Amino acid sequence: MPDDKTFAVFGLGTFGFEVCRVLSEKGGKVVAVDVNSGLIEKAKEIVTQAVLIDSTDEDSLKNAPLENVDVGIVAIGDDMQASILTTAILKNRGIPYIIARAISDIHAQVLRQVGATEVLFIEIEEGRRLATKLISPDVLDRIPISKNQTLAEVVVPVGFVKKTLGKLDLLKKLGITVISVKRMSTKIDDIGNPEKEELIIQPSPATMLEDADVLVVIGKDEDINRLKEY
Repeated sequence: MPDDKTFAVFGLGTFGFEVCRVLSEKGGKVVAVDVNSGLIEKAKEIVTQAVLIDSTDEDSLKNAPLENVDVGIVAIGDDMQASILTTAILKNRGIPYIIARAISDIHAQVLRQVGATEVLFIEIEEGRRLATKLISPDVLDRIPISKNQTLAEVVVPVGFVKKTLGKLDLLKKLGITVISVKRMSTKIDDIGNPEKEELIIQPSPATMLEDADVLVVIGKDEDINRLKEY
Protein backbone atom coordinates (compact mmCIF):
# COMPACT_ATOMS: atom_id res chain seq x y z
CA MET A 1 0.00 0.00 0.00
CA PRO A 2 1.48 3.40 -0.91
CA ASP A 3 2.43 5.40 2.18
CA ASP A 4 0.68 8.53 0.87
CA LYS A 5 -2.70 6.91 0.26
CA THR A 6 -5.50 8.43 2.31
CA PHE A 7 -8.81 6.75 3.14
CA ALA A 8 -11.96 8.25 4.65
CA VAL A 9 -14.31 5.84 6.45
CA PHE A 10 -17.88 6.98 7.09
CA GLY A 11 -19.74 5.05 9.78
CA LEU A 12 -17.90 3.49 12.71
CA GLY A 13 -20.01 0.45 13.44
CA THR A 14 -18.33 -2.93 13.76
CA PHE A 15 -17.53 -3.11 10.05
CA GLY A 16 -16.37 0.48 9.68
CA PHE A 17 -14.19 0.39 12.78
CA GLU A 18 -12.52 -2.82 11.63
CA VAL A 19 -11.81 -1.25 8.22
CA CYS A 20 -10.19 1.70 9.99
CA ARG A 21 -8.10 -0.57 12.20
CA VAL A 22 -6.77 -2.74 9.38
CA LEU A 23 -6.07 0.17 7.04
CA SER A 24 -4.15 1.94 9.81
CA GLU A 25 -2.18 -1.19 10.67
CA LYS A 26 -1.24 -1.58 7.00
CA GLY A 27 0.16 1.95 6.86
CA GLY A 28 -2.76 3.86 5.35
CA LYS A 29 -3.71 7.35 6.43
CA VAL A 30 -7.27 7.13 7.71
CA VAL A 31 -9.89 9.80 8.36
CA ALA A 32 -12.75 8.37 10.43
CA VAL A 33 -16.13 10.13 10.28
CA ASP A 34 -19.21 9.51 12.42
CA VAL A 35 -22.00 11.42 14.15
CA ASN A 36 -21.50 9.45 17.41
CA SER A 37 -19.01 11.16 19.74
CA GLY A 38 -18.28 7.95 21.65
CA LEU A 39 -17.26 6.13 18.48
CA ILE A 40 -15.12 9.08 17.40
CA GLU A 41 -13.27 9.07 20.73
CA LYS A 42 -12.62 5.34 20.33
CA ALA A 43 -11.39 5.78 16.75
CA LYS A 44 -8.94 8.54 17.72
CA GLU A 45 -6.67 5.87 19.18
CA ILE A 46 -6.09 4.16 15.83
CA VAL A 47 -6.68 6.59 12.94
CA THR A 48 -4.87 9.63 11.55
CA GLN A 49 -7.85 11.91 12.15
CA ALA A 50 -11.34 11.42 13.60
CA VAL A 51 -14.10 13.87 12.66
CA LEU A 52 -17.42 14.27 14.48
CA ILE A 53 -19.95 15.34 11.84
CA ASP A 54 -23.18 14.21 10.22
CA SER A 55 -22.06 12.95 6.81
CA THR A 56 -25.57 13.47 5.41
CA ASP A 57 -25.27 17.22 5.99
CA GLU A 58 -23.72 18.61 2.82
CA ASP A 59 -22.59 21.85 4.45
CA SER A 60 -20.85 19.99 7.27
CA LEU A 61 -19.19 17.56 4.91
CA LYS A 62 -17.89 20.43 2.77
CA ASN A 63 -15.82 21.55 5.76
CA ALA A 64 -14.46 18.08 6.51
CA PRO A 65 -10.73 17.47 5.80
CA LEU A 66 -11.27 15.36 2.67
CA GLU A 67 -9.17 17.28 0.14
CA ASN A 68 -6.48 14.59 -0.16
CA VAL A 69 -8.70 11.53 0.21
CA ASP A 70 -8.07 8.85 -2.43
CA VAL A 71 -10.77 6.38 -1.37
CA GLY A 72 -14.03 7.04 0.46
CA ILE A 73 -15.60 4.06 2.24
CA VAL A 74 -19.27 4.40 3.17
CA ALA A 75 -19.55 1.74 5.88
CA ILE A 76 -22.96 2.90 7.15
CA GLY A 77 -25.12 -0.16 7.74
CA ASP A 78 -28.91 -0.30 7.98
CA ASP A 79 -29.60 3.41 7.42
CA MET A 80 -29.99 3.31 3.64
CA GLN A 81 -30.92 6.97 3.36
CA ALA A 82 -27.77 8.03 5.21
CA SER A 83 -25.53 5.80 3.09
CA ILE A 84 -27.06 7.04 -0.16
CA LEU A 85 -26.84 10.71 0.83
CA THR A 86 -23.26 10.31 2.03
CA THR A 87 -22.26 8.59 -1.21
CA ALA A 88 -23.88 11.32 -3.32
CA ILE A 89 -22.18 14.11 -1.36
CA LEU A 90 -18.78 12.41 -1.63
CA LYS A 91 -19.27 12.13 -5.38
CA ASN A 92 -20.06 15.84 -5.53
CA ARG A 93 -16.93 16.56 -3.52
CA GLY A 94 -14.86 14.79 -6.15
CA ILE A 95 -13.65 11.78 -4.15
CA PRO A 96 -12.03 9.69 -6.92
CA TYR A 97 -13.02 6.21 -5.66
CA ILE A 98 -16.04 5.48 -3.48
CA ILE A 99 -16.79 2.09 -1.92
CA ALA A 100 -20.24 1.75 -0.37
CA ARG A 101 -21.86 -0.97 1.71
CA ALA A 102 -25.26 -2.22 0.50
CA ILE A 103 -27.85 -4.36 2.25
CA SER A 104 -30.07 -5.14 -0.76
CA ASP A 105 -30.02 -5.15 -4.55
CA ILE A 106 -32.16 -2.01 -4.72
CA HIS A 107 -29.86 -0.27 -2.25
CA ALA A 108 -26.85 -1.23 -4.39
CA GLN A 109 -28.51 0.03 -7.56
CA VAL A 110 -29.20 3.43 -6.03
CA LEU A 111 -25.67 3.66 -4.61
CA ARG A 112 -24.21 3.11 -8.07
CA GLN A 113 -26.56 5.68 -9.56
CA VAL A 114 -25.49 8.37 -7.09
CA GLY A 115 -21.78 7.74 -7.51
CA ALA A 116 -20.47 4.58 -5.82
CA THR A 117 -17.54 3.11 -7.75
CA GLU A 118 -17.78 -0.23 -5.95
CA VAL A 119 -20.55 -1.79 -3.85
CA LEU A 120 -20.04 -4.37 -1.10
CA PHE A 121 -22.65 -6.88 0.06
CA ILE A 122 -21.22 -7.74 3.48
CA GLU A 123 -24.19 -9.65 4.92
CA ILE A 124 -25.01 -11.41 1.64
CA GLU A 125 -21.43 -12.52 1.02
CA GLU A 126 -21.03 -13.77 4.59
CA GLY A 127 -24.28 -15.68 4.27
CA ARG A 128 -23.11 -17.30 1.07
CA ARG A 129 -19.75 -18.22 2.60
CA LEU A 130 -21.45 -19.80 5.62
CA ALA A 131 -23.89 -21.78 3.48
CA THR A 132 -21.10 -22.94 1.18
CA LYS A 133 -18.97 -24.00 4.14
CA LEU A 134 -21.86 -26.01 5.61
CA ILE A 135 -22.43 -27.76 2.30
CA SER A 136 -18.71 -28.35 1.65
CA PRO A 137 -17.02 -28.66 5.08
CA ASP A 138 -13.71 -29.75 3.51
CA VAL A 139 -13.42 -26.29 1.95
CA LEU A 140 -12.01 -24.25 4.85
CA ASP A 141 -12.39 -20.85 3.25
CA ARG A 142 -13.31 -19.20 -0.05
CA ILE A 143 -12.55 -15.72 -1.33
CA PRO A 144 -14.00 -14.59 -4.69
CA ILE A 145 -11.24 -12.90 -6.71
CA SER A 146 -13.23 -12.33 -9.90
CA LYS A 147 -16.62 -13.18 -11.39
CA ASN A 148 -15.49 -16.70 -12.35
CA GLN A 149 -12.52 -17.39 -10.08
CA THR A 150 -12.29 -18.23 -6.37
CA LEU A 151 -9.34 -18.63 -4.04
CA ALA A 152 -9.96 -21.48 -1.62
CA GLU A 153 -8.31 -23.56 1.08
CA VAL A 154 -9.25 -27.22 0.80
CA VAL A 155 -8.39 -30.18 3.03
CA VAL A 156 -6.62 -32.68 0.81
CA PRO A 157 -9.04 -35.44 -0.27
CA VAL A 158 -8.23 -38.95 0.93
CA GLY A 159 -7.69 -40.09 -2.65
CA PHE A 160 -4.90 -37.54 -3.11
CA VAL A 161 -2.75 -38.77 -0.20
CA LYS A 162 0.63 -40.21 -1.29
CA LYS A 163 0.14 -38.93 -4.82
CA THR A 164 2.14 -36.20 -6.51
CA LEU A 165 0.63 -33.06 -7.96
CA GLY A 166 2.08 -34.05 -11.29
CA LYS A 167 0.19 -37.35 -11.26
CA LEU A 168 -3.04 -35.67 -10.13
CA ASP A 169 -2.73 -32.97 -12.84
CA LEU A 170 -5.60 -30.92 -11.38
CA LEU A 171 -5.23 -28.11 -13.89
CA LYS A 172 -5.87 -30.44 -16.80
CA LYS A 173 -8.53 -32.59 -15.13
CA LEU A 174 -10.47 -29.98 -13.13
CA GLY A 175 -9.21 -26.57 -14.23
CA ILE A 176 -7.80 -25.94 -10.75
CA THR A 177 -4.41 -24.38 -10.04
CA VAL A 178 -2.62 -25.30 -6.81
CA ILE A 179 -0.68 -22.24 -5.63
CA SER A 180 0.63 -23.63 -2.32
CA VAL A 181 0.37 -26.52 0.12
CA LYS A 182 0.03 -25.98 3.88
CA ARG A 183 1.41 -28.75 6.06
CA MET A 184 1.70 -29.08 9.83
CA SER A 185 4.89 -30.54 11.24
CA THR A 186 5.97 -31.31 14.78
CA LYS A 187 9.37 -30.43 16.18
CA ILE A 188 10.83 -30.77 19.66
CA ASP A 189 11.87 -27.60 21.48
CA ASP A 190 14.96 -27.18 23.65
CA ILE A 191 13.32 -28.68 26.72
CA GLY A 192 11.72 -31.61 24.93
CA ASN A 193 8.20 -30.34 24.35
CA PRO A 194 6.51 -30.90 20.98
CA GLU A 195 5.71 -27.80 18.94
CA LYS A 196 3.39 -27.55 15.95
CA GLU A 197 4.70 -25.59 12.99
CA GLU A 198 2.93 -24.73 9.74
CA LEU A 199 4.99 -25.20 6.60
CA ILE A 200 4.12 -23.48 3.34
CA ILE A 201 5.25 -25.61 0.41
CA GLN A 202 5.68 -24.11 -3.05
CA PRO A 203 4.09 -26.75 -5.28
CA SER A 204 5.86 -28.61 -8.05
CA PRO A 205 4.87 -31.71 -10.05
CA ALA A 206 7.00 -33.76 -7.62
CA THR A 207 5.20 -32.52 -4.47
CA MET A 208 3.84 -35.57 -2.64
CA LEU A 209 0.64 -34.86 -0.71
CA GLU A 210 0.22 -36.05 2.86
CA ASP A 211 -2.78 -36.67 5.09
CA ALA A 212 -4.15 -33.40 6.60
CA ASP A 213 -2.42 -31.19 4.04
CA VAL A 214 -4.37 -28.10 3.00
CA LEU A 215 -4.35 -27.10 -0.66
CA VAL A 216 -4.56 -23.42 -1.55
CA VAL A 217 -6.17 -23.38 -4.97
CA ILE A 218 -7.69 -21.08 -7.59
CA GLY A 219 -10.56 -22.16 -9.81
CA LYS A 220 -14.29 -22.02 -10.40
CA ASP A 221 -16.54 -22.83 -7.43
CA GLU A 222 -18.10 -25.80 -9.19
CA ASP A 223 -14.68 -27.24 -10.03
CA ILE A 224 -13.44 -26.77 -6.45
CA ASN A 225 -16.56 -28.57 -5.19
CA ARG A 226 -15.70 -31.52 -7.44
CA LEU A 227 -12.49 -32.12 -5.47
CA LYS A 228 -14.50 -33.96 -2.80
CA GLU A 229 -15.51 -36.54 -5.37
CA TYR A 230 -11.96 -37.92 -5.42
